[in-house]
Amino acid sequence: MRPTTKKIKVLESIRQGKIGGGESHLLNLVENLDRNRFDPVVLSFTDGPMIDRLKQMEVDADVIYTETPFDVRKWGAVKRYLKEKQVQLIHAHGTRASSNVLWAARSLGIPVVYTIHGWSFHPDQQPLLRKLRIAGERYITGRTAVNISVSEANKASGKENIPSFHSTLVNYGIDQKRFSPSAVTKDVRAELGIGREKLLVLFIARFTLQKQPLAMIRGFREALQRVPGMHLLMVGDGELKGEAIQLSRELGLEKDITFVTFRQDVPDVLAAADIFVLPSLWEGLPIGLLEAMAMGKAIIASDVDGTGEVLKNGVNGVLIRTANLVEELTAALVRLAQDPESRKKFQERVVETINEKFNVITMTRAIETIYDDVLKGDVARYKG
Repeated sequence: MRPTTKKIKVLESIRQGKIGGGESHLLNLVENLDRNRFDPVVLSFTDGPMIDRLKQMEVDADVIYTETPFDVRKWGAVKRYLKEKQVQLIHAHGTRASSNVLWAARSLGIPVVYTIHGWSFHPDQQPLLRKLRIAGERYITGRTAVNISVSEANKASGKENIPSFHSTLVNYGIDQKRFSPSAVTKDVRAELGIGREKLLVLFIARFTLQKQPLAMIRGFREALQRVPGMHLLMVGDGELKGEAIQLSRELGLEKDITFVTFRQDVPDVLAAADIFVLPSLWEGLPIGLLEAMAMGKAIIASDVDGTGEVLKNGVNGVLIRTANLVEELTAALVRLAQDPESRKKFQERVVETINEKFNVITMTRAIETIYDDVLKGDVARYKG
């Protein structure tokens, strides 16, 4: 039963306009929402390619700039924006977005749904910072109508650190019309001058401590010494990119590694690769991993958080431990490089996994049901 005959004005709020996991999720969600029932508007706290993409989709998208969570200087502007857009429901994606819309939403009586794409607290943080981050997440999750976890590990971590935390599980969904080998339009290898004879290893992520680009380079170098003929393509930007480029020079890998900035043609980039690697220290549920799986790539990934719910070691990919990251990454690369039959098996099985569990339409319908329940005030089942 529909809560209203009028279209529901839903604000989708996110921390940044750059394309990352949460931003890709937002784009997929907005694109697949039932437009006969929902009228989405997007508020980002920085500009970037995502805003351009939304405008191409004819979605109302705006920026109130801040790179700071709980930025009280922006709360008044957010409140005015919510009133101007006549927002009835807010879906906040990530900590920065939720922390900067929550006060305005509560002052206007607008319910908030919060998707935790990844917690702001991590095991490697200084104790005081971690304690403050946990306190911030406790504050947010205790004041939202419904919290959405994207993986069971994401949910369990919240409960472990915030005993009062409750959430419902909604896995990410991948648009398999876009992320499909049949949809590829560009020869990225030819564009970048990477020969067909090369076994192409792909790292596509932010160059941050979390994503471990330096370990990626060191592990690749060791594997290359044992299995010549590989090439590494590293796609992305971030604070460690300069250091990563310098490390590749110091190790004599200038001809073996290609660095490029973030690109919008991710399916074409993925199609060029043989092996996709995600050596993260932590993750919620990495959308980049799911996109690579939808494109039928052989996967090597760290056995952390939600990743282990998607990949089963030796079944549809290779999982490595963060405690011995470089050594295990080297061994995994050597194994897959020397075993084309395993690569083929993993490539087939990851597509099956996406088909069965990570469909974008299933995800969107589940979120629409949450929106309806929140607007009706029927949220008790999400608190258990």
